[in-house]
Amino acid sequence: MKKILVIDFGSQYTQLIARRLRELCVYSEVCPWDEVPNLDDAEGFILSGGPESSNLEGNPTIHQDIFTAKKPILGICYGMQVLAHQEGGKILNTGKREFGHAKLKLKQADQSKNFLESPLVGIEIFDFIDQDLNVWMSHGDKVESLPQDYEITASTDNSPIAAFQNVEKKYYGLQFHPEVTHTEQGELIIDNFVEICGLKPNWDALDILKQIDELVKHEVKDDNVLLALSGGVDSTVLAAVLYKILGDKLTCVMVDHGLLRKNEAKNVVKNLKEKIGLTVNLVNAQDFFLTKLSGVTEPETKRKIIGNTFIEVFESESKKLENIKWLAQGTIYPDVIESAGNSKTKAKVIKSHHNVGGLPERMNLKLLEPFRMLFKDEVRKIGKAIGLPHEIVER
Repeated sequence: MKKILVIDFGSQYTQLIARRLRELCVYSEVCPWDEVPNLDDAEGFILSGGPESSNLEGNPTIHQDIFTAKKPILGICYGMQVLAHQEGGKILNTGKREFGHAKLKLKQADQSKNFLESPLVGIEIFDFIDQDLNVWMSHGDKVESLPQDYEITASTDNSPIAAFQNVEKKYYGLQFHPEVTHTEQGELIIDNFVEICGLKPNWDALDILKQIDELVKHEVKDDNVLLALSGGVDSTVLAAVLYKILGDKLTCVMVDHGLLRKNEAKNVVKNLKEKIGLTVNLVNAQDFFLTKLSGVTEPETKRKIIGNTFIEVFESESKKLENIKWLAQGTIYPDVIESAGNSKTKAKVIKSHHNVGGLPERMNLKLLEPFRMLFKDEVRKIGKAIGLPHEIVER
């Protein structure tokens, strides 16, 4: 599928970039800067922000394959700086951070208020030509001088080079963050980049369901699947989707680990039976979980214990059933990104999710995670598309 790759340099805003693209119905993936995958389907690249200085040796760089691909590039914050640096520009390490709102001014081509033409940051993003645009800054370094054949398209009081471009190469840079809601017209700027990439809408609920159907049929074949059901939106929608594909080859198991709300487990089992027709095996493992967590106070350690203990229970339950080869989980994309589950090196762990960072190294069951590349709002859209009740989809 044609896509835009978001190259992650360690910014906590990175997944917002991917979300904005998908909100525009364009498929996107987040890729760590040091693990660039096959680029055959990539029609453009967005370089995220990051905490490092782009001109210091050993810090993250743009993979040469991205330049070789000769596709449009948009650098944001650190991404802008590292693009400028690797193209021959100069970066200034100020040691002072600029964080918050700034007023963006378009660059004039001459004194008659003719503005430089830019397919990315043009006059159409301003309500009036004389009006400054409110944008969000979060950076310490800045671009001091441009590479050859680049031009400034916008500036702020603190950042004379707040946006640049090389129209011939289709390389663009923004010192501010268009992906955050604090930046006015940020979505339009990202949409302009999608247009520069030549991409048409290719990502909606029906596209996702078709891909999941093909994935499950190709991977699972005649095996049986045990689904880890929590009762939350992700695992419940996944249960409904897999039930349509697998039928009786799917067994849903919910674990009462002693940390649920009062009557939560019983209510979930009852509602799913009444509203979807799903039968759920409820396992009481309260003593097992609480004994393992006794005396543990550090949150990250707790999450890893919970993840390992879940697997122990599910593998134990799978032995009571016939031909169970797969463990299905409602893992979604933020779980993976925040757990640094998509990188081996520089990715920063925000927190380990029990179904990603908390998994044991060795498992007897193979993982089936059809929602692994989806955001929660996309999961809700799938739930609506297959006709799930409002009280389940919007829980």
